[in-house]
Amino acid sequence: MTDSKKRLWIWLIAGLMLLCIVASAISLCVGSAQISVADIIPSLMGQRGQADYSILVNIRLPRILLGFAVGGALSLAGALLQGIFRNPLVEPYTIGISGGASLGVCLAIIFDFHLFMGIIAYPLSGFAGALLTMFLVYFLSANKQVMRIQGVLLTGVMISFISSSLFMLIKSFSDDEDLRSIVFWIMGSLDEPNLALIWIAVGVSVSGLIISYFFCLSLNAFALGEEEAAHLGVNTERAKKILFVIASILTGLSVSVAGVIGFVGLVVPHLIRLFTGPDHRILLLASFLGGSAFMIFSDTIARTIIMPRELPVGVITGIIGGCVFIYALNKRKVNL
Repeated sequence: MTDSKKRLWIWLIAGLMLLCIVASAISLCVGSAQISVADIIPSLMGQRGQADYSILVNIRLPRILLGFAVGGALSLAGALLQGIFRNPLVEPYTIGISGGASLGVCLAIIFDFHLFMGIIAYPLSGFAGALLTMFLVYFLSANKQVMRIQGVLLTGVMISFISSSLFMLIKSFSDDEDLRSIVFWIMGSLDEPNLALIWIAVGVSVSGLIISYFFCLSLNAFALGEEEAAHLGVNTERAKKILFVIASILTGLSVSVAGVIGFVGLVVPHLIRLFTGPDHRILLLASFLGGSAFMIFSDTIARTIIMPRELPVGVITGIIGGCVFIYALNKRKVNL
């Protein structure tokens, strides 16, 4: 690696980390109760009154932590899947994980699982649905212990359609209260009251990032094709299976905790790749940080743009992500 590339990577990571800090600072400051940047530290130390302390510690900081975890996890999962499939248009929800998680949460709402499971009913049901979908896609796509990439993609799309149809069927029989709960959850929100669940999300997302770095060179080799990667000494089947499981767990956790938040896993890795190139040694970390910053910014907009009401964060990520993606594609066509 040349010195110029090292410097470029250092500056890029430093810039993305700064972007995360700026996004977090803005999220801490803005809202129905305005808190200046200079008052953040005193408020966190309890020197500005109990009200400011409670707002920062109990409301805004948990949302920032969850945005960091969910945005980073979805973006990292997108980068991993795009590397496995060698297709920059693949996103985490393509393989049907979101459909399974949505169906699990929908069943939990209909059958009132929260009455005996408490506040973890929806996240636990969503994660169970995501894991069930992951194993179903894998076993339907595997042939004699060989994981067929195109088979995974096609099977995931079909299972996603089936899950969506079952989801719509359940919605058609739901009463008004259950229907509102289902629709609001589907559009995504970072309003999660369970702090333990938030820390679990942070731990799993960071662990996924660390584990994925053991396969960054394998992902670089995949860009040449599976046969060429095997000739370079990569255990392609083992790498595909582990990376698929990592991406699925990251996606399932994100969907079960925050709902279906679209475009993060598609747009962020695609845009980051325009700056870093296809080298996963920098792409994975840059995608994680970029997704975290994007999610925190989007959540800040969602909860402040029509105060005192709050928009689902999935609406904001869809609008911003779609517009940015179209602009990037058109700009790339012009450059070509």
